[in-house]
Amino acid sequence: MNNEVQDGVRASQNEKVKGHLVSGKTITPLEALSLYGCLRLGARIWDLRRKHGLPVVTEIVKGEQGKHYAKYSIPQEKPAGIVT
Repeated sequence: MNNEVQDGVRASQNEKVKGHLVSGKTITPLEALSLYGCLRLGARIWDLRRKHGLPVVTEIVKGEQGKHYAKYSIPQEKPAGIVT
């Protein structure tokens, strides 16, 4: 795969993952693979943080079978004047 095609695939996956996170959802590597065909979610998260300035938060989760994996999210800001 040449660099031009690679950059297009990368940009497309970045936009899909960005849209997912900005909508308030979390995403895991298995979800990214299933939903968007993204094998390297960590690399896409790096792009979103470094190149797009998004405040993506990583939570390490322990799964049912004892395996650890990352779950990514973007903190949702509360509207001004709302107290919870």
